[in-house]
Amino acid sequence: MSLFSSIINNPIGLKPHQPLIILQSSSAQTCYPILRNLISNFRPTTQTLLFCFLHPPSSLINVDEAPNIIAFDFTERIPGYDDPWCGPQDEVLARINSVPPGSLNVIIDSVDTLTSDLGTTSKTYKFIRTLLGLITTRSEPSILTLHVQPSPLLELLTQTSLSPTLIHLTAHPPAIITHIASAYLTHPPPVGPADKFWSIFIPFSERIHESERLVYGPEGNGTSAGAWVGKGTREFVVEVLVRGGGKRGVERTVEGWKGDVPCDLQALGSLKSIWTRRKTEEARPDPTQNISFNLNLTPSQERSRAQVPLPYAHEGNPVTTTGAILYDPDSADDIDDDDPDEDLDI
Repeated sequence: MSLFSSIINNPIGLKPHQPLIILQSSSAQTCYPILRNLISNFRPTTQTLLFCFLHPPSSLINVDEAPNIIAFDFTERIPGYDDPWCGPQDEVLARINSVPPGSLNVIIDSVDTLTSDLGTTSKTYKFIRTLLGLITTRSEPSILTLHVQPSPLLELLTQTSLSPTLIHLTAHPPAIITHIASAYLTHPPPVGPADKFWSIFIPFSERIHESERLVYGPEGNGTSAGAWVGKGTREFVVEVLVRGGGKRGVERTVEGWKGDVPCDLQALGSLKSIWTRRKTEEARPDPTQNISFNLNLTPSQERSRAQVPLPYAHEGNPVTTTGAILYDPDSADDIDDDDPDEDLDI
């Protein structure tokens, strides 16, 4: 089973336990299908609290089919319109503290809207830190899941000072993989070299405008990020980052999402062209084959060639630190020690 599939199918069963899961969307690609699938795979015996600030709970769960999930709809609470305005912090904390001891899953959709309600990034960060503290101090493994978009707060949430362990799932449009394969001739691992791919993919994906240009630009397919409402044949790419605790390092992969389940990248129809192109390049005939003479050298011929001295007249001569001019006279040069002006009466 792939790393991504193991996270989706059993997030609490990961070793070591990961109490913080961050799902990152962008204007070019949403990760809501991942969030819905993740919620549906939480154990029925585990209490789950869903706090919705952006989309109504009905877009994420079927309340009748999930008795272990309690949803709270904050989408209609808007600062400046509710009189008197009461922030959500106290109510969210009270709901979490009211859950009996045991495993608990807390989901917030979305942290960006929550930041808008609270007013500042610092207040939201302190609030998230408090929530994570309540999660990590419970007697049974529990999870705090946050849905975010690229923002200054995201940089704070991914720091080890908040949580040394982390699962960070980022949704990307398939156009990024296609562009890197075409422009940089680099395929994702294991087909291509991992070091080269990540050195290109990470900085490119962090430039949000590049993803938007690939999707909504003149050559993009214009797929809306809101297409998560329907299932069917939707496809996108998921960057999976797992940061462990202690001596465990960081594990990073890139996988696919098709329909409503994770899959291998090569199963995505939107990336079919890059694998076909690569197979064509690998099957291209060798121009040194089927010719009447041999262009290759045997090992003994290569050793003999390496022993041939290079034809440089001054090779091996020491070079002074003060500099010197070395000159090899041609056969037509008239060089002698006589004074060329000795016949002049000066």
